[in-house]
Amino acid sequence: MSGETIRNKAEEFKGAVKEKLGDATDNEELEAEGAWQKHKAQAEQQARDAEKRFTDQARRDLNS
Repeated sequence: MSGETIRNKAEEFKGAVKEKLGDATDNEELEAEGAWQKHKAQAEQQARDAEKRFTDQARRDLNS
């Protein structure tokens, strides 16, 4: 697992914690901030995964 993947997973986890804490304490701002942080980390990881797949495929195509 790369360092960037670990950072994204940590951000996703922190966001989920904030979201649940906000929900439990009826703090809508904290809940929304947590949801945003979680979804942002997920989107960044998906972009990273897509970039890696694209790069890997391009390398395979060049080597064929």
